[in-house]
Amino acid sequence: MSDSLDRSTKISLLKEPVVRKLCEVLDKSSNKGWRRLGEIVGSDRRFKVSSDDMEMCSLKVLELEGSPSHMLLRLMGERGCATGHLMDYLQTLGNTEALQCLKPAALQILIQPQSVALVCGHNLRLSCHAVGKSPVQYQWFKSREEVPNGVSPDLVISPIHLKDAGFYICRVNCGDAVEFCQWAQVDVLNVGMSYGQSYLSLDGRLKLVIQPNCQNLQIGETLQLECGAVGRPIPRYQWHRNGVPISKAIKRKLTIPHVMLDHHGRYRCEISSSTERMWTNEVDVVIDDFYAMGGVLGSSEFALNSIPEQLYATDKVALLIGNLSYQNHPQLKAPMVDVYDLTNLLRQLNFKVVSLLDLTESEMRNAVDEFLLLLHKGVYGLLYYAGHGYENYGNSFMVPVDAPNPYRSANCLCVQSILKLMQEKETGLNVFLLDMCRKRNFHDDSTPNIVLRVTANIVFGYATCQDAEAFELSSSGFTNGVFVKFLKKRLLDDEKITTVLDRVAEDMGQFDATKGKQALEIRSSLSERRALTDPILPGDSADLAHAHSHQWAKAHELPESMSLTFDCGAQIKLGFAAEFSNVLVIYTHIIKKPEDMSFCQAHVTDFSQDLDVDPKEMNRETPEETGIYLLSSSLPQHCLYTRLSSLQKLREELVFTVCLQGSFTAMDDDHPIHWTKSINIGKPLIARLDLHRAMRRNSCLQTCLMPHSPSHSPCHSPGPEHHLHPYHRPHQALDYNRLSPQHHYLDTCEAMQGAVGGCGDSCYENLSQCRYEPTYDCSRFSSSPGRLSIPIETTDDINELQTVFINSLHLQSQ
Repeated sequence: MSDSLDRSTKISLLKEPVVRKLCEVLDKSSNKGWRRLGEIVGSDRRFKVSSDDMEMCSLKVLELEGSPSHMLLRLMGERGCATGHLMDYLQTLGNTEALQCLKPAALQILIQPQSVALVCGHNLRLSCHAVGKSPVQYQWFKSREEVPNGVSPDLVISPIHLKDAGFYICRVNCGDAVEFCQWAQVDVLNVGMSYGQSYLSLDGRLKLVIQPNCQNLQIGETLQLECGAVGRPIPRYQWHRNGVPISKAIKRKLTIPHVMLDHHGRYRCEISSSTERMWTNEVDVVIDDFYAMGGVLGSSEFALNSIPEQLYATDKVALLIGNLSYQNHPQLKAPMVDVYDLTNLLRQLNFKVVSLLDLTESEMRNAVDEFLLLLHKGVYGLLYYAGHGYENYGNSFMVPVDAPNPYRSANCLCVQSILKLMQEKETGLNVFLLDMCRKRNFHDDSTPNIVLRVTANIVFGYATCQDAEAFELSSSGFTNGVFVKFLKKRLLDDEKITTVLDRVAEDMGQFDATKGKQALEIRSSLSERRALTDPILPGDSADLAHAHSHQWAKAHELPESMSLTFDCGAQIKLGFAAEFSNVLVIYTHIIKKPEDMSFCQAHVTDFSQDLDVDPKEMNRETPEETGIYLLSSSLPQHCLYTRLSSLQKLREELVFTVCLQGSFTAMDDDHPIHWTKSINIGKPLIARLDLHRAMRRNSCLQTCLMPHSPSHSPCHSPGPEHHLHPYHRPHQALDYNRLSPQHHYLDTCEAMQGAVGGCGDSCYENLSQCRYEPTYDCSRFSSSPGRLSIPIETTDDINELQTVFINSLHLQSQ
């Protein structure tokens, strides 16, 4: 082992235990801690640590488990600081304890044990492997007690019994050095033989083995519901009542002592892992009131009648589109994070989520068609869009990533035409959340003639007012746009959807960075108290609903992980995860290699040209290196990772090559030997829907192209309830000369991106840019007519950063 880390390694790639230990040292030191380190780095112009950055670091002490040192190191890493630079700074600082953290320990644990849930009678194996400068010794513990004969890297208990459930840890010794691995929880489920026979071979994937049972209780009794699944890592649980998550109900067994009438309802549990999600059966819990009505014996009927009238959805479906990688227009950042966060939240509300990134015009229209196929009577339909956009005569247009410059309505999708098609499905609720610019497009003089039905179930939530722009936030990390920054804090509230949006508007109104510049606008015709938290109760068309669910699930099939054995005796695991409906992650991990093999590595190659995979971003040692930022914490460690995006472009089955490279100790030369295997995983995730094909029905397109007089737009206001919040500044662009950089810092010193205008370079280089850039008359601002095109949306080069159908996305792998 070398005496120090590679000086060229970026500090952003340092292992988490190293960073954690270093931060502990710097946080506790007063005169040789993070503040003094920041001053030293600030004097080096290469990494530009400013006083504002230092203030942002200091605010971390206000957060639970917040670390100023961690924030400082993150800022330095994002600006290119390498380990060698950091070591030089620490040397100057004179903090030898901190410097020692960057030198490899005499003992390192390479493989940590994973928590697991398994059925009683199966075999348990926990693994902890370490390397040191001398022979390594192991001792396993269950809680505080030594495990008899547990002195090898692999702890095997065969067969396992209920008494073996608990928490395990391994102590590793190497000379005087001692390390402990991470705790691993072992959950042992007691099921009948019918289950035991089916799960003798645990492959790590989730398997539901215990279902909850219906309950009929009296007031004051104890409610106990139990479910269970096996898998590795150990599954996570979240109980739901009437479709709404129950606070702190995150264990296999749900216990509610002294039940009351309001505990009556339908219960089920969501079970998930890093790559999968499943649901238990939904069961009825009925609470009888023995003393109801003056001492007369109550009944289930009385308990039901005592509950206020509940509105139901026959199903819930959401289409989320985030366009950021535009071909002919400035690229965006926040839509990826916004779609990812909303996907997770809407899943918690039992929505079938369709989340897509970077769609062309034909792909967007086909995605809308697939979305419409999932709708029927009583369904709650939600459309969220983040990207370039504009609004003419009350009609909103979403801009695909392949839109020409300039673009017109024929190149875009009209939101109101989609609403018209949704109304034909007799949906129970139509919600549109539009996170885009609403400036006028003077290149487009068409006026779609869209006649909408009069229905009291439409809600529009615009991220900004008419003729105004929406903003991204600039920061050193991944950041939401302003709209989603506040929306995600309220989306799970059990309130009427317009009430939720009202509160989001109020929150945005208190945000100093956008006061007077961006304000949420709500337009609604909703007459009932319908909420996104409403439970699902299938209607009369159960067969139709089942067919629709099958259609949705078809686009969520994640390839099963596989074990590959090569002729040399090496064995690798090939795993898959889904970051978005059209983004697949492939990872390879060496499971076993021959003892005489000195080097062994597996990578993937030879992908279809439809996917346009950059070889430089394949087979990387960290998820972040290949662009996997949002899902990285859920992926297994010590693998090579590859991210495949735009799966909707895949025309044939996905076939690729797994290549194993290896060298043996007996070989004279250093050239490794190669073994290959061809793998066919079919059409994964969204690729099964063939969104790449030419537009199929074009109903949305035809609706958008029907002109009529601009003096009348029947879809300008969906209904009577029209909320127009403060800061609505129609036909007035931002006065950018009045903005100064110090006005744009958030509570954590994030900087809002202000517009720079569309006709030339900004005079304010230090002013962050507007997420969505408006159109201006070029002659008013520039002597170069023609440099300006259509309403565009621009973003600065900030450091921040998911599609049709996402069941296995947790599968956002949801």
